[in-house]
Amino acid sequence: MSLKKKISLSFLISSIIIAILVISGYSNFIGIRKEVRYLEISDTVRSKSLQIRRHEKNFLLYGDAKEMQNVHTYINDLKEIIKQGRTVYSTEKLLELEKKIAEYEQGFNRIESTARDFQKELNRLKILLPHHSDLLYLSESTFLERPLVNAEIFKKTFSLKASAPAIKSLEDLNTEINELRKNGEEILMISKKLDKSARENVERYISFSQTAAIFLFPLFLFVGLGALFVIIHDVVRRLKILTMVVEKTGRRDFSSLITPSKGDEVGILINAFNKMERDLITRDNEINRKNNELLQNRKLASIGTLASGVAHELNNPLNNIYTTAQRLLKKTGEDCPAFIKKGLDDIFGQTMRVKKIVGDLLVFARGREPQFRETQLNSIIQQTYKQFSNTINTENIHFLIESEPGHIMINADTGQLEQVFINLFTNAVEAMSGKGELRVMAVLQDNTVMIRVSDSGRGVSRENLEKIFEPFFTTKDKGTGLGLAIVFSIIQKHNGEISVESEEGKGTTFIITLPKRNVIARSDNDEAISKSEIPRCARNDS
Repeated sequence: MSLKKKISLSFLISSIIIAILVISGYSNFIGIRKEVRYLEISDTVRSKSLQIRRHEKNFLLYGDAKEMQNVHTYINDLKEIIKQGRTVYSTEKLLELEKKIAEYEQGFNRIESTARDFQKELNRLKILLPHHSDLLYLSESTFLERPLVNAEIFKKTFSLKASAPAIKSLEDLNTEINELRKNGEEILMISKKLDKSARENVERYISFSQTAAIFLFPLFLFVGLGALFVIIHDVVRRLKILTMVVEKTGRRDFSSLITPSKGDEVGILINAFNKMERDLITRDNEINRKNNELLQNRKLASIGTLASGVAHELNNPLNNIYTTAQRLLKKTGEDCPAFIKKGLDDIFGQTMRVKKIVGDLLVFARGREPQFRETQLNSIIQQTYKQFSNTINTENIHFLIESEPGHIMINADTGQLEQVFINLFTNAVEAMSGKGELRVMAVLQDNTVMIRVSDSGRGVSRENLEKIFEPFFTTKDKGTGLGLAIVFSIIQKHNGEISVESEEGKGTTFIITLPKRNVIARSDNDEAISKSEIPRCARNDS
């Protein structure tokens, strides 16, 4: 649509909106004024009805003539209010209320008449039965409240028949009082409905006025006054944004990708450019990931070649030193000087440490291909932790496995997965100083298995997270820095991925993603490398 048509249409729409706003506002004003007056009448009716019921109750309890007069006063007030209201509001509820009030007044008058008749009969009985004066005075004060009870007392005490005037008056009183109370409840109910209806009508008119003001007036401002500015400014702004994004994309900055778009030509151009940028981001991320993997693999290959040569050169002399130190320790007797025995212990301990490092170097350098077979994941985790607990004190470690119902079966090299979990468990226990919670969670996701190994230890700083899988990188005093590098290599050979999340003081989580199925061709040389060739010390490295 051309700009001219857009502007003309916007002004036409704004004029229609203003007309609707004015008409609806005026009609709502008239309706609100009428309903407010009706609300005043209904509120007064409800208040007077409550007063009638209150004085009615007091009259029936105490027989007070003043309360009786109050009831008549409020009845007259109600009749006058309804009469005035009907001149303006002729509704069914007002007509029904007027009818009920008339019935209530008639019923109350009948109660007064019957009560006077009973009072006369009671005075007659006082003269005839002076020895029962106490009982008669008690009946005089309670006959309006409990007419049937008094009737039964009169029958039993004075042996009056059911046709006696006193008994007949009390029964009539009971019938009239029940009918009066029923009419009173109906009057209250109708008055409440009147009040509720009036309030709802007022609220409806007010809500409609508010809605019209809230939506129509801003809509008029937006369409009428802002149409020209919005149309021109929007086109220029989007073109500037597009220019800025193109310049940033040329500098490989893909941060400004979300831009507002419309259904016109500029919007189509922006949407197409956004799609191109999303594709560029996906490809750039994939290239970066592949480059990082390639760089890591080259590091591992170079260090593996170096480590293999160094480990083979050191292994023989270390074995001789280890064997010699072991023989000398066995031959030391009680008369051997303490400094000689301490020196031999130091030689033996440091030789064991160096042999552990050499063993790790051999495992890292050989890097045999995994021998895949179907195995149960939970069983590997439990057996590994049991083996791990035999070598390290885990009394103060709360170990927890969380897994989906049933058994999770994967194709993997059992020995290499055990080595992965031993390294991760060792790091976790050392990070928690032997006390805390070690949690392993396994979840199936389509054709992959996600394993999370979490601890409640001291965590890893942000700068160390980027280097945590690099060979020989360690934050421990006696660590070799090869444990996590071996873990990284094993997971890669299982066609999986491993990442780490950590926050200092809150713990660390290693996230492993493995495919459920692995099919890799193996050579004879790969099969010749057995699990027994891996030094035991390499299984407990961190």
